Amino acid sequence: MRAFIFDMDGTVVDNMAFHQLAWDAMLTDLGLSVDRDEFFAWSAGLTNAEILPRLLGGPVSDELVAHHAARKEAHYRELYAPKAQTMRGFDAFLQQLMDGGHQRAIGTAAPPANIEIVLDALKLRERFHAVVGAADVKRGKPDPEIFLTAAARLGAEPANCVVFEDAPAGIEAARRAGMACVVVATTLSRGQFAALPDTEHVLHVIDDFTDPALQTLLA
Repeated sequence: MRAFIFDMDGTVVDNMAFHQLAWDAMLTDLGLSVDRDEFFAWSAGLTNAEILPRLLGGPVSDELVAHHAARKEAHYRELYAPKAQTMRGFDAFLQQLMDGGHQRAIGTAAPPANIEIVLDALKLRERFHAVVGAADVKRGKPDPEIFLTAAARLGAEPANCVVFEDAPAGIEAARRAGMACVVVATTLSRGQFAALPDTEHVLHVIDDFTDPALQTLLA
């Protein structure tokens, strides 16, 4: 029986616009000028500890990373927490997985406080067998560690896992983990996804969880 691993941001919830607003504010405060689309394309799925040194142009202390990360994430939570809701069709699809006895996990690069405002505020945590976040791993996506850790906690073989992802780094992490993938077209448009290399492991591209193609995964 298949196991299902869900990224959180941009997948379970459509919240990437709020992350973008928080990063925009930080970039302005730091006086940094970057290509916005390029930045969000490469940073989605990475941990703050991976994003900030690259953004700031070189090695930075753990203390400085923690300081900037805390500011950015606090701003994001202030913006998003009052608006948190699951992706269209997600609750019904998750219930189908539960009714079918499928193993379920979250595999996200988000820090613990960000996980709380989604999984706990929306009462989702108890509906998953495992939750793996940034605090549980050393490497963010596209490294497969997050997804392999989730599979291990489920007791599932990677080849029997299906990952739901929205970001290029996460799609690649699923490939490196040896897992099939369903792409949720929030961070990427369908056209942008079509331009990505190495996507043979992708089963479907969906706009949300009402897509009938998902029913083929339950057979």
